[in-house]
Amino acid sequence: MNNTYRTIWISDLHLGSTQCQADVLLDFLKHNESEKLYLVGDIIDFWSLSKKMHWPRDHNTVIQKILRKARHGTQVIYIPGNHDENVREYDHYIFGDITVKNSDIHASFTGKKFLVVHGDEYDTIAKCHRWIAKIGSDGYDFLIWINRFLRIIRRWLGLQSNFSLAAFVKFKVKNVVQFISDYEESIISTLQDQGLDGVICGHIHHAEIKDIGGLMYINTGDFVESCTAIVEHFDGALELLRWQKTEATVS
Repeated sequence: MNNTYRTIWISDLHLGSTQCQADVLLDFLKHNESEKLYLVGDIIDFWSLSKKMHWPRDHNTVIQKILRKARHGTQVIYIPGNHDENVREYDHYIFGDITVKNSDIHASFTGKKFLVVHGDEYDTIAKCHRWIAKIGSDGYDFLIWINRFLRIIRRWLGLQSNFSLAAFVKFKVKNVVQFISDYEESIISTLQDQGLDGVICGHIHHAEIKDIGGLMYINTGDFVESCTAIVEHFDGALELLRWQKTEATVS
């Protein structure tokens, strides 16, 4: 049985990276439909592909499923991130029924207006110190690689298998917690006096819906560790979904 929503936001799929959980993503795409689908950046990981060519069949299937949704009437908007920043050159181009936009304003059913942006523009490390960001990305990939083995062990021990080592480390390091807080505040501060009700972004792989100073901060999370998405119901209510595979195999 499929779920149907007014809008779905997903980001940080990192297709082309060994860390992408394409099987969970395919399951999510199969069981969730929407009138509008936002791809909020880092959809294809050109950073990873520049180091090592990795494009298994299920990554190709993800692209095909998204294109099929677009052909069948879903409005698909692709907002590039820093890992697929070369796509930003094609702002307002349409490829295979998918519209590329560097940012967008989404109006909810209730009339609330949200800036939709990947979010690296508000990350001083990603914006001003690209080499540090790439080193950090490599370290993050290493934690995700270790986590794959931990998941197997935890499943064998009968423990919850969706444990994320990267997320655990992230929230045990005080400076990282402060970075996330600074990032959230940085985005929200730019919305003041713009007539907007909030922002929907990705980038930092930390899903969240919260009020900051009367404005909504909404982060889609990722499909690398947490496998999360934001959805808008037909009454305008926004919800954070944490997806787990419903089937052993996905066609």
